[in-house]
Amino acid sequence: MARRTTTQSVILKPRHDFPLTPHRTSNQWCKKINGRIFYFGKLDDPDTAEKRYLAEKNDLAAGRVPRPAQVTTGRVDVAFACNAFLTAKRRRVDSGEITERTWKELFQTCQTLTKAFGRDRMVSDLHGADFDDLRSKLAKRLGPVRLTNEVQRVRSVFKYALADGLIQQPVQFGAAFVRPPKRTIRLARASRAPKMFTAEQCRLLIDNASPKMKAFVLLGLNGGFVSRDCGTLPRKAVDLDAGFIGYARPKTGVARRIPLWTETVEALRAAMATEGELAFQTQQGTDYAKGAAGNDAIGLTFRRMLVEHKLHQPGLGFATLRHIFQTIAEVSKDFPAIRHIMGHVDESISGAYREGVSDERLRAVVDVVHDWLFAE
Repeated sequence: MARRTTTQSVILKPRHDFPLTPHRTSNQWCKKINGRIFYFGKLDDPDTAEKRYLAEKNDLAAGRVPRPAQVTTGRVDVAFACNAFLTAKRRRVDSGEITERTWKELFQTCQTLTKAFGRDRMVSDLHGADFDDLRSKLAKRLGPVRLTNEVQRVRSVFKYALADGLIQQPVQFGAAFVRPPKRTIRLARASRAPKMFTAEQCRLLIDNASPKMKAFVLLGLNGGFVSRDCGTLPRKAVDLDAGFIGYARPKTGVARRIPLWTETVEALRAAMATEGELAFQTQQGTDYAKGAAGNDAIGLTFRRMLVEHKLHQPGLGFATLRHIFQTIAEVSKDFPAIRHIMGHVDESISGAYREGVSDERLRAVVDVVHDWLFAE
């Protein structure tokens, strides 16, 4: 610790070769580098100030911005790690590599971490018991699938911190902080009712929907659209004269081509926007795609429809229409065509060599679903 003489108030260095100079006005240790004075820490903590100086001096001498003090001094806390992680992921949103919804889910995970561990808790101080306790709390309110996703997101925060050099040692998650076994996930799925509506129930929803919701429901049944697919559908991707939608699905980047039923074409003509980049806009003229996680305008409206017609059950929502399309379309037994319509990734060898699926095959698949839906 720096010493002060009582007679002259002179601040003495802790040793003769100490590289920093005391600056009484700011109460910090400092150093002039390239004609500019830089400050490295309080006078009563010369060890930390010296450590920071040694970590930053080369960058400062070269005119580069040094890493944050938390990194150079090894004092990275949970809040700092989360903020750095979210900043990096925000850049991925700006570049179009991940969606706003994904970022908001990561933000919620970081909120969970700071609440569970404390914002000021040093990352280096975290150990297995902390993560075991966190997992126990998560398991009480999340199902196996959501728990799996949350465990993975938590791990990704600290994996980023290590990969970016914010911390020098891997975080010790302990043996218990793992995803639920696949058997547990399968049992949970088996205990649920099928995510399906009958054809009669689907027709009831179509017949009683507003023009826009009718278009959304038909897109879900005709092409396996989820609400985000509807909200991000480019207007130029819709060819109503030819009766096709063709574009790359944002979630997977896989090209999809969907033959449209006559009913779907008519609904789209009545509901689509006439200007702008996207096919649909809200009554306020904004994009449906801007809805945050848990605030999906299309999904919430569909849920109200289910409640109104006494069809609502846990686990059923707009995405159920995608389940219906996949389930009924498989009667055609043309699985490559189904994947092409759904926008699924095909990582098989055949998928690597297949250079497209004919419109006739695609039409045959959607006709199977159409016959099921509108059968007398």
